Amino acid sequence: MSLPKVVSREEWLEARKALLAKEKEMTRARDTLSAERRRLPMVKIEKDYVFDGPDGKKRLIDLFEGRRQLIIGHFMFDPRWEKGCPGCTAGAEEISDGLIRHLNHRDTSYACVSRAPLEKLERYKAEKGWRFPWYSSHGSDFNYDFGVTVDENRGQATYNYRTKEEHEKAGTGYYFEGEQPIEQPGSSFFLRVGDDVYHTYSTFGRGAETTGGSYYWLDLTALGRQEEWEEPKGRVESARANLPFFDD
Repeated sequence: MSLPKVVSREEWLEARKALLAKEKEMTRARDTLSAERRRLPMVKIEKDYVFDGPDGKKRLIDLFEGRRQLIIGHFMFDPRWEKGCPGCTAGAEEISDGLIRHLNHRDTSYACVSRAPLEKLERYKAEKGWRFPWYSSHGSDFNYDFGVTVDENRGQATYNYRTKEEHEKAGTGYYFEGEQPIEQPGSSFFLRVGDDVYHTYSTFGRGAETTGGSYYWLDLTALGRQEEWEEPKGRVESARANLPFFDD
């Protein structure tokens, strides 16, 4: 791998300022996209999903643990496997106690869900030393309904909002290759209003690999970062695009 070019401090500063302009442009575009995401409509969950957890059966609303928002990581773990997906495993390694604590502070819970039976999840979780909540959707429609288990025999013939034919045209037909059902990565986001649960957002493929800290996760939720900032004159207003700083 080639190394960066060696230049004078003046040349470096000129190049750095040029890159900074592009970085600010990207940041503002991301802020705009995050705001648009928060304005997405939502869908009420009518089906009564039930999961297996270490403390027994849990409904979807129970996974909120009393908080307003829930992030679910669709961890790829086929019931036929003895170990979880290596890619999902790498992502799970970054889910620290601190990350969960920061999400909880913003009234948001996090949990992983997989189709493998609970005993396999518990064994793998103990082997890795993980502490985040992990539930089994074995025997339920949850993974199919939220687009992370591809099974054409069950009518689940889409992934990342594209049909098999659309993927083949786009050169991503590999999502449907292999013995079905096929597990795929994703993350889904939910909002609780009283006793009603709403699906607000899901992301798949590379979009599901968000592991940049709690703010990155919160930017994908309906309520965003939920921060307000007090200006010197005492006026309180929402921070621009819910960011923890003002970038003019």
